[in-house]
Amino acid sequence: METKKRKKLGGGAGLIMLGCFAIAVCIYLFVFGNPSHFVNGDPNNHPLDGDLLGTIYKGGIIVPLILTLLLTVLSLSVERYIALKKGKGKGNLTYFAQDIKAALAKEDLAAANAICKKQKGSVANVVTTALAKYEEVEKDETLSKEQKMLAIQKEIEEATALELPMLSQNLPIIATITTLGTLMGLLGTVIGMIRSFASLAGAGGTDSIALSQGISEALINTAFGIATGALAVISYNYYTSKIDTITYCIDEVGFTIVQSFAAKH
Repeated sequence: METKKRKKLGGGAGLIMLGCFAIAVCIYLFVFGNPSHFVNGDPNNHPLDGDLLGTIYKGGIIVPLILTLLLTVLSLSVERYIALKKGKGKGNLTYFAQDIKAALAKEDLAAANAICKKQKGSVANVVTTALAKYEEVEKDETLSKEQKMLAIQKEIEEATALELPMLSQNLPIIATITTLGTLMGLLGTVIGMIRSFASLAGAGGTDSIALSQGISEALINTAFGIATGALAVISYNYYTSKIDTITYCIDEVGFTIVQSFAAKH
């Protein structure tokens, strides 16, 4: 069941990327390549003076590929924002941890469960599972105190292992784009420079149109690739820090539950 679920999620990311590619091609052909951006209404001519969209179109075939990566980063960033917001729960995690500690200090497991039910999210799910194990081992007279503590700790670790992969889903794709975006920009730069040098080596003198088009392709792809890679880095680091905060809260509350059991028994 878990394997099928992971495959489904992976397929979802693939569909997002495919959709972004289709959108990127449409933007490249019908927005950037609109005849109104070029001299005499011909995309084969120079862009109009100061026309940024026409200039971007001259970046060549690499532009829609980089634009696909850019749209993918934006789409997956929005998806991760929604997922992490849901995983965090409804309230502030710092206050949640404090409320759980206060309830455990009073040995009020019912209040702790009520707090988790109100909070919801991944952290609350882990704590709820740990509290259920707390109550279970508390009634088990066949286990020693150390065995009970180990059982609670193991339950927390298992619950955490189930929740955290869902929080980091699709982040490896964003991490890959941090490098891939820059590399695609570099590829576009190399292709553009090859065209520029080819025009310089052409018989009968320099082809100024081909030369300028090659240089435009090189510079535009460089800028587009760097921007895509930079956005991916920002997105990846931002969501990684959010996951670290959630993980820290789980560890903190889990440690409190185990120590509370040790102190009360």
